[in-house]
Parts: sequence; structure tokens; C-alpha cells
Amino acid sequence: MNLIVDCLKAFFVGGFICMLGQILIDYTKLTPARILVTYVVGGVLLTAIGIYEPIVKFAGSGATVPLTGFGYSLGTGVVEAVDQYGFIGIFCGGLTATAAGITAAIFFGFIMSLIFRSGDK
Repeated sequence: MNLIVDCLKAFFVGGFICMLGQILIDYTKLTPARILVTYVVGGVLLTAIGIYEPIVKFAGSGATVPLTGFGYSLGTGVVEAVDQYGFIGIFCGGLTATAAGITAAIFFGFIMSLIFRSGDK
């Protein structure tokens, strides 16, 4: 029963985050790239002021899988690195915390570029 409740929390919180993105696409002139950047920066800012951590504890992967979760990972990585290394942690913490995701994106993007050929539309 607990698994079902956790899945429902993740579904509704993640769905709400995605719904906000769809509303921005449908009713504003923002491009998807600007919405992506807004979500990542928003995740960092919400993490910095302490709002996103309770959302992550409540919703789990529903809050960490969307793009705001990437911003959350960047923010928490910087905080941990600053605690451990001091000022230099500002520069290395975010990359260290998100290295696996960045590597996966580059690797799978490369694989897809080998399989598919781009063309003019």
C-alpha cells in the first residue's frame, strides 16, 4: 500500500511540474529551450532558498526526474562541495553531482547521431 501512495505522490507532483511546462508552451511565446533553462534555474533557486528539499522528500522521483530535479542536483552538489572544499566547491560541486547525467546525455546523443541522420525539413 505504501508503494502505491509513493507512486501517486510522484505521479501528481511530476505531472504538475510537466503541466506547468505545457501551459508555458501553449500560452506564452517562450521557446522550449527557454522553458528548459527556466526549469533548471528554478530548481537551483528553489533549492537555494530551501523550498525544493521538502518537495523532493514528499514526492521522491516525481520531483527529481523533471528538469527542476537537475537544478536541484546542481544546487545540492554545490552546497556539499562548498562544505567539503570551501570556495572552490562553487566551481566543481555542480558538475561532480551531475556528472553521470551529463555523461549519459552525451553518450546516448552520440549513439543516436550514429543511428539516425539529420536532414532538412
